[in-house]
Amino acid sequence: MTRYTVRHNIGGRPALVDTAPATDLSGGWSPELWLGAPAPGGLALPPALPSMAWMYSPRGVFLGPDHLVVADSGNHRVLVWHGYPDRDEQPADIVLGQPDGSTEGKAAGGRGPERGMNLPTGVLVHDGRLIVADAWHHRILIWDQVPQTSDVAPDLILGQPDAVSVAPNQGTTCSASTFYWPFGIAVIGSAFWVADTGNRRALGWNGGIPEPGRPADIVLGQPDATARSENRGGTAGPASFRWPHDLAGRDDLLLVADAGDHRILGWSPPPTADRPAELLLGQPDFAASEEWPYGPHTGARFRFPYAIGLDGAGPTERLAIADTANNRILLWDGMPTDGRAADHVLAQPDFGSNGENRWTSVQRDTLCWPYGLSLRGDRLAVADSGNNRVVIWRRA
Repeated sequence: MTRYTVRHNIGGRPALVDTAPATDLSGGWSPELWLGAPAPGGLALPPALPSMAWMYSPRGVFLGPDHLVVADSGNHRVLVWHGYPDRDEQPADIVLGQPDGSTEGKAAGGRGPERGMNLPTGVLVHDGRLIVADAWHHRILIWDQVPQTSDVAPDLILGQPDAVSVAPNQGTTCSASTFYWPFGIAVIGSAFWVADTGNRRALGWNGGIPEPGRPADIVLGQPDATARSENRGGTAGPASFRWPHDLAGRDDLLLVADAGDHRILGWSPPPTADRPAELLLGQPDFAASEEWPYGPHTGARFRFPYAIGLDGAGPTERLAIADTANNRILLWDGMPTDGRAADHVLAQPDFGSNGENRWTSVQRDTLCWPYGLSLRGDRLAVADSGNNRVVIWRRA
């Protein structure tokens, strides 16, 4: 890792230049490979026609033992690699949401929502099933097994009455079985959770992935299933959200990334009904909601934390947060139940820096608006949205 000094170029934009070696704050993490736009160098804009190797503003990623899945959000599709990629810019094996690897546009390039998507975000493989949050179609798509070929229709749809309906909240009043911009998905313990972002709540189903039409068992963040106001119509508190975007946890813990209030909320044990959170990261108290973009020693504050990951157990447990607008990943060794600052930072030279690509060129270890992440053991996949790529980091 290198220490940087701010220097203004002729245009007045701050740039960072190398000065002297500094303490390595990465904790041994470094980029292993990237998928999508090439690096290092300048920002690479997507071509007019996509390919199986290019992405446009990816916002979600899942790294599992058998598959890598990317929500290529700007191209309104999902890319799947069978097995772990072994080289930079490796093309995906299959594409879902589009008829082929060169078509873009919402609803399968205009063919319709039966096989198409509109800004997919959260992606997950659980017990062999592929789950996709088709956010701007206000629904969750489920394949009973990860497809082996492209352009396969989902087996189940949650949140809409049929495969062609795409209205928010099914075009009517918000309920425990409808969505408005569902961005995040997770299976935590025996429950299936959805960050129902536009309705400012999290929905939970006991017993795992539900059948279509089944109302959620838990509505978290609102007083009832029809309410959808930001922060319950008031200011931030321990039982409200402004922009819940992602979820993570374990059997005895639920974490929700409340990006709009620049914080992480936690419940231990996971709630069985609406109740206040006990754990808080990113703010000094539950009533605070200020973003924290600048200043030194900011490893305990966030600016739009859109994604969260938790992996391991006991002494090997790690927490990762995509501090999106600060263009960095924060990492903790162990769960910070006391609200302490992060132990490590990726993509920035220190906890006080937050520039897009460190205000320099795109490099292997820089980030620009990381929207999604997936933490698995000693690997961390990051949807580097502003650089139109996914970067997989590995801990030595």
